[in-house]
Amino acid sequence: MGRGLNKVMIIGNLGRNPEMRYTPSGKPVTSFSIASSRSWIASDGERREETEWFNVVAWGNLAEICNQHLSKGQQIYIEGRLQTRSWEDDNGQRHFRTEVVANEMIILGNRAGYDQNYISTEENHF
Repeated sequence: MGRGLNKVMIIGNLGRNPEMRYTPSGKPVTSFSIASSRSWIASDGERREETEWFNVVAWGNLAEICNQHLSKGQQIYIEGRLQTRSWEDDNGQRHFRTEVVANEMIILGNRAGYDQNYISTEENHF
């Protein structure tokens, strides 16, 4: 079987403040949403705009950094992979959620005085 590729790159604005929690084993996980808009000229000559919302989750050190330094409205770059989770609710209804599992983050907007704004789970620096 050949090797696959699952890579996502998004530039957008945070739709809400990050929310951090800890797994039962104590590992930090932070979730937030990003809105990314695109615009184009339709065949009738009208300008159109569409916004896509992405659910993002960050783990470990990156989760802590995102929770500390990101806030609603900020423009950021996120790189990661897509992952779909499924679960069953109390009524037996099956639910699915696709999210971006982040491994890199760059603050593009107001950096609040930080010298470096690139964060990677591989390099773990800020």
